[in-house]
Amino acid sequence: MKVDLNRREFIRSTGAATLVAATVPSLFAATGPVSTVALVGCAHIHTPNYIELLQGRKDVKVKLVWDYNEGRAKESAKALSTQVAKDLGEIWNDKEITAVVICSETNRHHDLILAAAQAGKHIFAEKPMGITGDESREMADAIEKAGVLFTTGYFMRTDPIHLFLRQEIAKGSFGTITRVRGSNCHAGSFKGYFDGPYRWMADPSIAGVGAYGDLGTHKLDILMWLIGDVDSVTAEVKSVTGKYPGCDECGEGMIRFKNGVIGTLGAGWVDVQDPVQLLISGTEAHAAVVNGKLYYKNDKVRGANGTSSYRALPRKLPEPLDQFLDAVGGKKGGSLVTPREAAARVAVMEAMYKAARARAWVTV
Repeated sequence: MKVDLNRREFIRSTGAATLVAATVPSLFAATGPVSTVALVGCAHIHTPNYIELLQGRKDVKVKLVWDYNEGRAKESAKALSTQVAKDLGEIWNDKEITAVVICSETNRHHDLILAAAQAGKHIFAEKPMGITGDESREMADAIEKAGVLFTTGYFMRTDPIHLFLRQEIAKGSFGTITRVRGSNCHAGSFKGYFDGPYRWMADPSIAGVGAYGDLGTHKLDILMWLIGDVDSVTAEVKSVTGKYPGCDECGEGMIRFKNGVIGTLGAGWVDVQDPVQLLISGTEAHAAVVNGKLYYKNDKVRGANGTSSYRALPRKLPEPLDQFLDAVGGKKGGSLVTPREAAARVAVMEAMYKAARARAWVTV
């Protein structure tokens, strides 16, 4: 990320940085029947990206927009050339609407997701799934009972490097994995990314977490996706600038995975650079992701010398929202985040914050 990025550029370059702009139709948009969806909540910092992606989908019709903040709802509805719902019941009771895209504040996810599941709507919800592990598991129960599609915005799963490493781990190419390190940081506190309309994201009573959980959940998802379930954790979080009272701005945690691997996770909004995003060390291979490039050392893999970037990678997958809309339209072969996976990430991050407060190890 360049140091002179403004907030709008930041929204385009992080999280949904790879979301398709409205001026470039989605390469993955289906050509079949049109799916009718509703945008439920417009608060999240990635909402503008999702609006642009929805605009680029010729197979998707956004029929209604809702937000408790009428001005915010009107602004998003105008961008989508559609109408504002008079209330949520109008969306839940509309049989034409088959899916919802939830971009509300995190503390509203529980009620919205439960209502959407009860109404039989397929659900895309921004991360994290919920405030606590218990409420997230309740949401997962409801989604599974309703039998609707679900995914969340863990865009890092679409990265060719992460896809390759997942394949290599599944093949046993690393031998015994001994330790992993993940990092996901930017300079958001310095640059005011969470000022103005996104100030709620720096209020843990609304967002559920501070900087560590906000950015850390993405890399936590990758670590768990690659390595497996977590046994216990400890962490330390802190404020640096003090501009967001009661909100941490960075943190570092340790993870004991159930399979014995040791991990560390760093995340925050006060880093001017984050060059080393991932390390995986095993008895037969080593991987380092530095400045977006993979350095892979494996004597059994051609070109994996560990000193030059390894480029024999799979193709990038569609963005999570694209995959979700494809699945809603009947396309097979996507890779959606399951509600159980989403709930598990919330539970682990909740345990990390408990560990930070207690200065102890906490079992997940």
